[in-house]
Amino acid sequence: MEIQPQPSLDNTEIAFGGKSNAELKRAYWLFKLIGNPALVVVGRVFTNIALALRIPIGWALRGNIFKQFCGGENIGQCRNAVESLGKFNIGTILDYSVEGKESEADFENTKAEIMLTVQEAARSQSIPFSVFKVTGIARFSLLEKVNASAALSEKEQLEWERVEARVDAICAHAAQFDVPIFIDAEDSWIQDAIDALANKMMAKYNATSAIVYNTVQLYRHDRLAFLKKSHELAVAQHFFLGVKLVRGAYMEKERARAAEKGYADPIQPSKEASDRDFDLAVTFCLDHIDRISVCAGTHNEKSSLHLAHAIDERKLNRNDKRIYFAQLYGMSDHISFNLSNAGFNVAKYLPYGPIREVIPYLIRRAQENTSVKGQTGRELTLIQREMKRRKVQ
Repeated sequence: MEIQPQPSLDNTEIAFGGKSNAELKRAYWLFKLIGNPALVVVGRVFTNIALALRIPIGWALRGNIFKQFCGGENIGQCRNAVESLGKFNIGTILDYSVEGKESEADFENTKAEIMLTVQEAARSQSIPFSVFKVTGIARFSLLEKVNASAALSEKEQLEWERVEARVDAICAHAAQFDVPIFIDAEDSWIQDAIDALANKMMAKYNATSAIVYNTVQLYRHDRLAFLKKSHELAVAQHFFLGVKLVRGAYMEKERARAAEKGYADPIQPSKEASDRDFDLAVTFCLDHIDRISVCAGTHNEKSSLHLAHAIDERKLNRNDKRIYFAQLYGMSDHISFNLSNAGFNVAKYLPYGPIREVIPYLIRRAQENTSVKGQTGRELTLIQREMKRRKVQ
C-alpha cells in the first residue's frame, strides 16, 4: 500500500471550500454571537417564552441559526445540503430532530419519518446512515420504568410492546434497504433500556454486517467496559457490532440528578479521563475491526487525528466502509472537509424538522458552543483566517 501523507486539519481553503463569502460572513457573526454566554442565556429565555405563548418566531431563526445548523423543515429541503456536501465526498446523516412528544400518534408519525430517511439513504450514495432516538418513539417515563425494572401495568406492558415493535420495524426497514442505522444514546437513567433494545436488534439484523449501531458515550466512566462487554456479546451470539462513539451531551443534567438522587455520579471525573477513554475505545474498535464497525462522532481534533493515524498504522484503507468520522452540520468543517480531502470516510449529522419543533435542538447547539472550552474560539479563528485569505471584509 502506498504511504500517504499524514492528514492536517489546518487548511482553511479546504475546510471552507463549500462556503461562499456570504455564508462565511454569516457563520462568523453567528459564532461571534453564540460565543457570548449572556446573549445565549437571554436568547434561550426569550425563545422559550415565545414558544410557550405560541408567538411565531420562525422568521427570526430561519436565515441564521436554523440555516447554520439544520438542513430544512423536511427531507426535500435537505437535498441541497446533501448535494453540496456530496460534492466534497462528505456524507449526510438525516436526523429528524423533533423532540418531547408524548402521544402514540406522534410516535407513529416519527417512526414513519425515520423510515422515510432510510428510503432517502437507499436512493442516495451521499447518505451512508440513518439515525433515531428511542425517546422519539417512546414516552420518557415509560423508558424510566423499564430501565429501573419496575413492574409495568397491563396498559404499560402493551405500550412497551408497541415501542419494541416500532424499534423493530425501523431496524427491519434499514436491513431491507441495506442502510446502517444509529440508535442514539440518551440519559443514563434510561440508557440500559435502550442498550437492551439495541442488543436485541443487532442480534437480529447484524448477522452478516453491521446494520444496527448502538451509541457509546465515553464521558461516562463505565462505557469503555461496556464497549468491551458488547464485543464479547457479539462474538458469543455471532453478530457484528455496530458502534458510534461520542463523548456525550448531558453532563450538567447527569451530575445534577446524581447529586439530587444521591447516587454515584456516572460522569468521568475530568475531561482528560473522557478523552483517554474515547481514544482507547477507538483503538479497541480498530483492534477488533473484523467484528466491529465504528463511527467516531467527535469535534475533537486530537481524537480525530488519533483515529486517522491508527487507520494508517494498521494499513487499513482510508475509505474502509467499517470506519467513519462524523461531525454536526455547521460545526468543525476544518475536521470534516480536511479528513474527507485526505480520503477518509466522513459524514455530517444534518438535523431537520419544523422550525418550532427543532428549537430545543438549536438551543442545545448554542449552549454547547458556549460551554465547550475553546469550541467557538476555534471556529472563529479558522473563519477569520479564511476570510483574510479571501480578503473578505
